[in-house]
Amino acid sequence: MTLDPQDRAAIAAHVREEGRGIVATVTPDGEPEAALVGITALDDGTLIFNVVPWARKLANIEANGRAAVVVGTTARVSVQFEGAATITEGDEAEHFAAEFERLMPGSKSRYEGYEVVVVRPEWLRVYDVSHRPPLVVEAAW
Repeated sequence: MTLDPQDRAAIAAHVREEGRGIVATVTPDGEPEAALVGITALDDGTLIFNVVPWARKLANIEANGRAAVVVGTTARVSVQFEGAATITEGDEAEHFAAEFERLMPGSKSRYEGYEVVVVRPEWLRVYDVSHRPPLVVEAAW
């Protein structure tokens, strides 16, 4: 059965099951940057990951406010996301750090200096290689 791109809870469950994804951003100079991160999702599809304070993606997100994420690099189904990215602050940071810890116990989301980033997808593509030919379904969120 293929993931329905409109079923946010199923997409979120897929992200939580995978637990890792590749986050791509663009530097202020327009150069690409990508990194493998631990990642989770809320049932509404909001993606959450944490970042070490020296990570290049922090400056990239501050400058551009956008990210692309791929989850499912070894599975038969992968999901590509694009959307607005935010480095959380204050009460919002505490809220999303708590959610990250709840969904990924033992994470470093509350380590001193770590930042919690939220991506709110606006578009996604489900790519399922269990079908012949592979099934590709896109959706605006």
